Amino acid sequence: MAFISPDTIRKNFSIAMSDMFRQEVPAYGMLVDMVEQINSQTLADDAKLQVSLESTDGVERITEERHGAIRLGTEEELFNMRRLFAVMGMSPVSYYDLSVASIPVHATAFRPVERAALAVNPFRVFTSLLRLDLIKDEKLREDAKEILSTRQIFTARVLELIAQAERDGGLNEADSAEFVSEALETFRWHSKARLDQGLFERLLQAHRLIADVVSFNGPHINHLTPRTLDIDAVQVEMPNRGIDPKAIVEGPPARKCPVLLRQTSFKALNEPVFFKDGEDGWVAGHHTARFGEIEQRGAALTPKGRELYDTLLNDVRGQIRPDGNGSNSEEYMAVLTEVFAAFPDDWAEIRTQELAYFQYYLTEAGLVEIGNNAGRDLDALIADGLVGYAPVVYEDFLPVSAAGIFQSNLGDDQGEEFVFNPNQEMFEKALGAAVLNEFDHYATMEANSIEAILAQFNAVTAAE
Repeated sequence: MAFISPDTIRKNFSIAMSDMFRQEVPAYGMLVDMVEQINSQTLADDAKLQVSLESTDGVERITEERHGAIRLGTEEELFNMRRLFAVMGMSPVSYYDLSVASIPVHATAFRPVERAALAVNPFRVFTSLLRLDLIKDEKLREDAKEILSTRQIFTARVLELIAQAERDGGLNEADSAEFVSEALETFRWHSKARLDQGLFERLLQAHRLIADVVSFNGPHINHLTPRTLDIDAVQVEMPNRGIDPKAIVEGPPARKCPVLLRQTSFKALNEPVFFKDGEDGWVAGHHTARFGEIEQRGAALTPKGRELYDTLLNDVRGQIRPDGNGSNSEEYMAVLTEVFAAFPDDWAEIRTQELAYFQYYLTEAGLVEIGNNAGRDLDALIADGLVGYAPVVYEDFLPVSAAGIFQSNLGDDQGEEFVFNPNQEMFEKALGAAVLNEFDHYATMEANSIEAILAQFNAVTAAE
């Protein structure tokens, strides 16, 4: 039986989800078109960036790259979501605790992890699980638990196909197409709530995110994010397209050498919904949940680099925190830029100080001279211009930035304060698997890249 590659299934699903979200949220389509135009111009203006991308991750992945975000309500939903994403070759990477920002969820990111798989399609989904244990109101907590216990977010057929893929080791072409169609239903928007408006308002008062998770038939995709090569250009251009952006770009400041992740978004939509009214009736209302987001990805940092980044960010936040209404955005960005001047902004220096992970490739000169350089070390090959390098792209997320995006869209009246309370053991038990350690994974990618480069030179000696 011929099975379809999980990478192909993931690519088909990513395209299908993007098409669905474009229909549900027309502003998303405007955003994608704008980002594609800015990316094309950025590449046209920066020949070195073009060469670097072509030599490492490929230019084509930028245009189709997306990450989505969903919020789940129960441990069973998380367990089955892991199984669903596994069919698409996506693994859980990293544990994120957002109670640090008074948001009652913890999360992981499902994504491909191997370099070849990322090159086919780097689709990733930031997946949060509601922490009912953090809700102080016992009656509200039990009401939310009861509502969540009666919903089924997966179609019966997609569960059958997941079990089939697990049993047989994959899906054929017809079954994979059906899988994509059935899986898409889990992420579709539902305008009819599963509760009355009174309970919805009680959940809303506790936290807007709780109301979003508990109230509807499924974990609608709440944003789908294209990747840009120049997020500052996007931030400036959005108002020109009639799109209202959040006040600041989350993450590090603008740099010649981008690191980690920078994100911005447009304000959440105020969408019409219907709440239960008696046995069979409905009453019109509204709900704010879905929004547009854009990201710019930089270098994955080593533990040393991340420690420096976190120290600088904590310094910034000790001096100033961005107001949700944007009133101090200029002052915040000035402090951010000043403090982060302590982080080197030169790839050679970043590499020498081992602050980021890198991947290596043969230059044109290296291809010509490869037969004459067996046995030389990597630094010597780089110094002679025979080997080039580019940063390993950061494929993961930043809890503080994610929280900043959440808060700017949830509003300042977020409700109950939640105490910092990480629980990775609880999360992994619900997940049914351990999450991958991102640092270990990036270190392996870098080591494999170095080994492959040196092997190309040494293979000449071995063949002689």
